[in-house]
Amino acid sequence: MSMVLSVNVAQARPNPDPRALSATTGIYKVPTGEAVMVQTPGNTGSGLAGDAIGNPKFHGGDDQAVYVYAREDLDDWEAQLNRTLTGGIFGENLTTKGIDVTGALIGERWSIGADGLLLEVSACRTPCRTFSAMLQERGWIKTFTKAGNPGAYLRVLSPGTVRAGDAITVEHRPDHDVTVGLVFRARMTEPELLPRLAVAAALSAEIKAEVAQRARR
Repeated sequence: MSMVLSVNVAQARPNPDPRALSATTGIYKVPTGEAVMVQTPGNTGSGLAGDAIGNPKFHGGDDQAVYVYAREDLDDWEAQLNRTLTGGIFGENLTTKGIDVTGALIGERWSIGADGLLLEVSACRTPCRTFSAMLQERGWIKTFTKAGNPGAYLRVLSPGTVRAGDAITVEHRPDHDVTVGLVFRARMTEPELLPRLAVAAALSAEIKAEVAQRARR
């Protein structure tokens, strides 16, 4: 069964990266036992009520309303890093179980819980200096990139509440092969793959712009 293991939100805290463009960050997310409202945030902000966004230029907004990371991938990182990793530690809003986040297709739609919440996969996460500074692992951006399990951003198609234990049902899978993992590779290590992403209509506006720029070269 695919499910939400924890729902994670953050209050704004000082950014651990002294060179960051924003003095505050919302990366320090912790699980909550409450039901949380999820809705389209507009151009800025998180899709989860009560969740902070430190730098809305790069985080949050409609195409990055909800960030999801798989518990299975956190377990792999626990073994590799030899440390305990609780839900939310990668800055994810939803820690999931039983669903292949890296293998999710752009445009894949997830129904969560019984309150009508419907999300659509739109992008991969790209690691930033704040992520590295928070985790305090030497060479973290390179290590995270090499592993190729970035987690997924989703937009909100239909609002609703989410809570730990909610079931996740894949309602729709589009007819292409553009996965979250492929998008991550195209953006981070294999830019020659960018043209392959053009068939995914549900890509975030930011990634569509990267694809278009590559096509003009």
